[in-house]
Amino acid sequence: MKSDKKERILDAMEELMYRMPDKDISVSLIAETAGIAKGGVYYYFSSKEELLDAVVERSYRKAIHDFFGEINSDETALTKIKLLFHSLLKSEFSDKQKNLILTLHLDDDLRLHNKLKMIAVREVSPILTTLLHQGCAEGSVKTDYPRESAEMIVAVITFFLDNTVFPADSGAMSRKLKIFASVLDTCLQAAPGSFDFLCLPVNSEEQAALIYKTQETDDDE
Repeated sequence: MKSDKKERILDAMEELMYRMPDKDISVSLIAETAGIAKGGVYYYFSSKEELLDAVVERSYRKAIHDFFGEINSDETALTKIKLLFHSLLKSEFSDKQKNLILTLHLDDDLRLHNKLKMIAVREVSPILTTLLHQGCAEGSVKTDYPRESAEMIVAVITFFLDNTVFPADSGAMSRKLKIFASVLDTCLQAAPGSFDFLCLPVNSEEQAALIYKTQETDDDE
């Protein structure tokens, strides 16, 4: 029952975030929308900011796992890693189609923007760790430390390659990606050029081939 009430509070906050800016959302309004007493909100969350963080984290985590839950499990590790990297670099999990709530509230909120990066490292790293294990089994990559490698790779993508943190024009970004691809080839003992896909735009047809028929059905509609 307690978890149900907590979810109702999160749902209420998310509903309100679709309708208005964060600054206009009061704890009283959250409680009214959730159908509970104001004190019930504070039982689960010490402040509106903590609640806001929890909503953003839940929303982003769901977007990540929904997205990668659709990837064809028969694909090679490098193909899956390619889709993962392009999704991170394109902010795939917070675009208007996949996660409107993040799009609405993150653009002008540096605190939330940075928190989202921490969530990305925490949530995406285990996925990449699994893919590196798969790559090691396939022989396409080699590392004795898949988890630590994954954490460092995701951190580089989400922080160092983020234009809001380290502004760069297209030429500078292209050079960064070429260097990063070369570093990954070396550190993961992959065949030269294995990560050159980082320097190229994602191919929509190739990406579509990785997704199950659920997404194809949506396109037909």
